[in-house]
Amino acid sequence: MPNPILLSRRSLLVMPIALAACKKGWDVLELSGLTMGTSYSIVAVDHSRSVDKAELARAVDASLIRVNTQMSNWDATSEISRFNASTGAEPFAVSPELAEVMLAAQEVNTESDGRFDVTVGPLIDLWGFGARTGSDLPSDAQIADALACCGQSQTLRVSDRSLQKTRPEAEVYLSAIGKGFGVDQVARTLADFGLTDYMVEIGGDLYTAGRNPDGQPWQIGIESPEAFDRGVMQVVGVSGLGMATSGDYRNFFERDGKRYSHIIDATTGRPVTHHTASVTVLTENAMMADAWATALLAVGTKRGLEIANDREMAVLFVDRSGEAGQIGHVTEASERFKALQA
Repeated sequence: MPNPILLSRRSLLVMPIALAACKKGWDVLELSGLTMGTSYSIVAVDHSRSVDKAELARAVDASLIRVNTQMSNWDATSEISRFNASTGAEPFAVSPELAEVMLAAQEVNTESDGRFDVTVGPLIDLWGFGARTGSDLPSDAQIADALACCGQSQTLRVSDRSLQKTRPEAEVYLSAIGKGFGVDQVARTLADFGLTDYMVEIGGDLYTAGRNPDGQPWQIGIESPEAFDRGVMQVVGVSGLGMATSGDYRNFFERDGKRYSHIIDATTGRPVTHHTASVTVLTENAMMADAWATALLAVGTKRGLEIANDREMAVLFVDRSGEAGQIGHVTEASERFKALQA
C-alpha cells in the first residue's frame, strides 16, 4: 500500500470490547493492518461460510488505496495534494468521492458556526501541533497571518464536481473527516461481499452493522479522558451507526501554567479554552461522526448540546471538573444519545 496518510491529530479514543467465541456454524473473519498513518481492524460474521478471506482482504486494501489516492496530504500525486499545489482560480475537477467529503465538510463547517474547518492546517502548524516545532508561542501578528489563509467558507467553493480556490494560498487537510470516510468505504466493500454483521475501525473511528458474534449490538468502549489512563469510562451498544470520539488530553502542551490543546478554534486562531475533554458522536456514517466529533469538541459542551439536539445526533460530552491537578469529569448526553442507550 502507499505511504500512510491522513495522520489524525486526535487520539485513538474508542476501542472495541473483546468478543466472545462465535456460535457454531458461523465463521468470524478478522482483518487488520496499517493505513492512513494508523491501524485498521475488521471483524465480520460470515453466516454462510462462503466469503474467501484472502479475496476480501484484497478488496479492502483496494478500497483503502483508492481513498489514499484521492485524499492523502502525504502523497504529492493525490487529488487533494494536486489541488493544494494549484494556484489558479479556475474550478479543479475532483472525483465523486472527494466531492462527497468536501460537501460534508462544508455542511459541518456551516452548522458548527465555522469551528470545523478543513483549511485550518496553517494554524495547527503555527501552534506546534503539525509541521512546525518550537518553544515560542505564536504572536498575535503570526496568528492573524495564518488566519488570513484559513476559513473554508471564505477561501473555497465546493460543488459536486469540483473545488475552487478564492484565495490561491488556501490548502485543504482532511485528517478530521477522511479517516471516517475510509471506514465507510471499507464497510461498503464488506456489504458488497454479502456480509451484514461487521465492525470496521480505523484509528478509533468505526462503523458497525448488524450484530456481533454473540447476537448483541457491537459493544464499544469509550475511553476515560485521562492522559495516562486508557481505562474504559462507558460501554455503548452500537449497530448500524458510525462512531467517533475526539479528545484533547493526549496532544497538548503547557506553558507558564497554562494548557494549550491541539483543538484549534478556527474563528479565533487559538486553542480552545473551555473545559470539554472529549466528545463521542454516533451518527449515520463514520465520516459524519468523525467530522462532528472534532467540530463539537471545538464548540464545547454548552453550544454543542444545542447543535446535537437540534440535529437529533447522539452525542456524549465529557467535561473536566474540580480544581487544577484533581481528577474529575462530568458527562452530558444529547437526547438522542440517551434514547439509544435506554
